[in-house]
Amino acid sequence: MGSSEREAEDVRAFWERLGTPGLVDVHTHFMPDRVLRKVWAYFDAVGPLTGVEWPITYREEDRRVALLRDFGVLRFTSMLYPHKPGMAQWLNAWAARFAERVAGCLRTATLFPEEGVQRYVREAVESGARVFKAHVQVGAYDPNDPLLDGAWGLLAEAGVPIVIHCGSGPAPGRHTGPEPVARLLARHPRLRLVVAHMGMPEYADFLGLAERYGEVRLDTTMAFTDFSERLAPFPAGERGRLLELGDRILLGSDFPNIPYGYLHQLEALERLGLGEEWLRAVCHGNGARLFADPALS
Repeated sequence: MGSSEREAEDVRAFWERLGTPGLVDVHTHFMPDRVLRKVWAYFDAVGPLTGVEWPITYREEDRRVALLRDFGVLRFTSMLYPHKPGMAQWLNAWAARFAERVAGCLRTATLFPEEGVQRYVREAVESGARVFKAHVQVGAYDPNDPLLDGAWGLLAEAGVPIVIHCGSGPAPGRHTGPEPVARLLARHPRLRLVVAHMGMPEYADFLGLAERYGEVRLDTTMAFTDFSERLAPFPAGERGRLLELGDRILLGSDFPNIPYGYLHQLEALERLGLGEEWLRAVCHGNGARLFADPALS
């Protein structure tokens, strides 16, 4: 048995022990090949620049979807994001085609502060987008840019979740951190924001926003793993808040752009010691409910 087969067995054994039918992963990356290769080139350069190596574990293009299926991931996303104007609509078209041909992928879309953003966001929602991705750090934009206001209002009204990378990890940007998101939520309190990476490293502040706004959620992407605990450890004193917000924390992995195996994210959640009911909700139930997917029940 090869290493991928052994890992798949171990991942399946994890969710079988919990008694779920599989996993719902809200933070996986599938992108046009040339875009993904640029992302990988960035991570390849991180080590020499920062002293923190980031070897991509799952580079085999023809195996990435098959691996998720072998792991028992029932629903996943194609998180993709622009870094300049003129990219988002093209990325949305690619993601729509990808979701049409790849069973289990929730149709994903993105946005950028530019002329026409409200129009193409509306088109994406009306044609079936299930989740959006906003990357404040890579896009280097303020989520409160007036150009985005109509799009946020539309997404709030439609109830479409937005996975938003807004924490200051792995490196702070001009508009990262909890304060811009707090201002955004003050204007659009019904936005279904899913704070990526648990808001790393400003964990406590983003937990506070979830406590204040009932539609705010957080995903576990890379949080609690050995890799992230070395760089931005989650405060042990905040674990009780994870339990209290157990219905609004969602499994995210960052697959395939992770410097360790998929199983480790699951093991990192388990070793928090918050119990099997919490794990079942995070790894399956919360995602199934958020996307109102009867096939996952």
